[in-house]
Amino acid sequence: MFGFVGVIVIWALALLFLSIKVLPEYQRGVVLTLGRYTGTKGPGLVVLVPVVQRMIRVDLRVTVMDVPPQDVISRDNVSVRVNAVVYFRVVEPDKAILQVADFFQATSQLAQTRLRSVLGQHELDDILSQRDSINHSLQQILDEATDPWGIKVSNVEIKDVDLNETMVRAIARQAEAERERRAKVIHADGELQAAEKLRDAAGLLAQQPQALQLRYMQTMSDMANSGKTSTIMFPLPLDLLKPLLERKSDD
Repeated sequence: MFGFVGVIVIWALALLFLSIKVLPEYQRGVVLTLGRYTGTKGPGLVVLVPVVQRMIRVDLRVTVMDVPPQDVISRDNVSVRVNAVVYFRVVEPDKAILQVADFFQATSQLAQTRLRSVLGQHELDDILSQRDSINHSLQQILDEATDPWGIKVSNVEIKDVDLNETMVRAIARQAEAERERRAKVIHADGELQAAEKLRDAAGLLAQQPQALQLRYMQTMSDMANSGKTSTIMFPLPLDLLKPLLERKSDD
């Protein structure tokens, strides 16, 4: 008699142990009663009906998923290899379990296909220089696609863009040519500004002949102080030569 009661007690304790579940704050339990969805439980203590009810745990924390490197052909027909990382979390546990077989695998495959599709619509220069806008576009596309699964995609980041050696050398030549172009433009702009300043200075000197004589004297002083030289230069006023030139023209 005691043995039979002992077996009953053991079975009761086992069923009680199986019926009591404890869920941490970051988990929820999707409860199925005889195969039908009957609610979402947690966090804390959850009591289930043994055999009749089954609970599937779902983690609500942000999940970091590494997207494998993808071979992408850009809009300007350049082959690149790109990988990315996706940050997402489950916001509706019931949809994540009932609407898709494996939400992690489904999100991973969707991220790979969308990555190739979106980058194929951009040129190489845009992929290299406009990552923020491309990341934002990818995040919106993935978030809309995974919304029926109860998943919220919070961020997408393109990590690496690998180019072959030929393309790297071509980009280097392009950058060098761009730097040379800018240097020539800056030099030409400097020449233009110098010419404008000389024109303004000549206009001012033409208004006062005495200023031109003073400028001659300043130039002589600079040449004398520049180093050892035996050459002496002095300005000859044109006013002294003007009568001679006029007399020669009359003859």
